Amino acid sequence: MFQGHPSWRSIIGFYIKGLVVILVIAFLVGLVTRIADGEANTGLVVIVAVIGVAAVIVAGFIKRITTHYTITNRRLHIKRGIIARDIQETRLERVQNVNYNQSLLERLLQVGDVDFDTAAGDDYNFVFVGVADPADVVERVDRATHATSPTGLGDQPTASQPRGPQV
Repeated sequence: MFQGHPSWRSIIGFYIKGLVVILVIAFLVGLVTRIADGEANTGLVVIVAVIGVAAVIVAGFIKRITTHYTITNRRLHIKRGIIARDIQETRLERVQNVNYNQSLLERLLQVGDVDFDTAAGDDYNFVFVGVADPADVVERVDRATHATSPTGLGDQPTASQPRGPQV
């Protein structure tokens, strides 16, 4: 019903934070070399900056492509990692609430985090982080949940259940 990775747009925040850290480190390297030598070592600052930017870009890309989200007609899956694996699974019938959150930047980038409240409680954090169009993911989970309910109607009342006040 759904299979994907975090959106490439969701990694932009990671890149911005990483680049700020690299700029601070490059500035500190320039400051330290200026104090030690009387003049900033521009070559060293450039090398630190280039290696740092490359490391941030590669780390963001790896983080994105090694995270897989799947919604089937029975289960939700989150799989992370290349060498070490972190796999989370839950059955759809254990999902009690589905919410999504978006910061201002995420709203502008049209990404968000979909949070699944499961029967396992607050100790079990089950979140699809940085998905494109989180409202669509919530809708797909809702459809899958309704499709797997015993009546096929999900939260709809059955003939044996009252539908509200009788007049």
